[in-house]
Amino acid sequence: QIQGLRTATTEVAHTSSKAAMALNSMRLMKSPMAAGRPAARPAVLQQARRVVQCNSFAAGVGIWGTKAGMMSYFTPDGLCVPATVIALEEGNFVTAIKSEETDGYNAVQIGYKVVAERKVSKPEMGHLKKAGCPPMKFLREFRLKDKAVMATYTPGQQLDVNEIFKEGDKMDIAGTSIGKGFQGTIKRWHHKRGYMTHGSKSHRQHGSIGASTSPGRVFPGLKMAGHMGAERVCVKQHVILKIDMVRKAIVIKGSVPGKAGSVLELQVAKIVGVNC
Repeated sequence: QIQGLRTATTEVAHTSSKAAMALNSMRLMKSPMAAGRPAARPAVLQQARRVVQCNSFAAGVGIWGTKAGMMSYFTPDGLCVPATVIALEEGNFVTAIKSEETDGYNAVQIGYKVVAERKVSKPEMGHLKKAGCPPMKFLREFRLKDKAVMATYTPGQQLDVNEIFKEGDKMDIAGTSIGKGFQGTIKRWHHKRGYMTHGSKSHRQHGSIGASTSPGRVFPGLKMAGHMGAERVCVKQHVILKIDMVRKAIVIKGSVPGKAGSVLELQVAKIVGVNC
């Protein structure tokens, strides 16, 4: 009897294993991977996929300018405020109009600072001649969302400052900051110094930069001494104090990046909930 029970148990075990193998084979046959199709991604991952736009859109077409210097400006109320004078040199021509049909995006390209033809490369000179523009040193594109705004511009058109900006409006100004060379952490990152007394062993040093055994390396992005300045900086929502078309200059409240003679990009200020 015991031998018979053992034989029956073995047969049941073999039968159950065969049934499990058959069930697994049926599942594999029904799976999309077996049919040569990739498996469907979970709904959570499908919903999380979004299109990322790397280049931001401008609130409107801007212009170029040259920093002339700073001054004290007296408002009609008698208040003295620091101001920056931006000169408008020859230029600010529409050199190209990009569209989604031809280029994949909508943008208006603006050229600035007319120079001698020998100072412009031949391919760029051909591009400017095609638009009917003189040779210019700087080109910049302003990406736009509204196609109706692009329809108001034509290649070769020279922009009028009074049509873009008004006194009292706010603008965003971008330029290259003044280079400071190699600087320490106190000037570059506003770190605090150590004691300046006789017994102190750390006056202006940056201190420890990490452990030795673990992790045994310096973490990326650690604030240390290095090159300071000479990078692109954009200041936001500066108020226009005065537009003088006789002197071809714009007076802006406050300071802007760069030194006198540096080229600046002037565009309508982006205000959340208003124009962006």
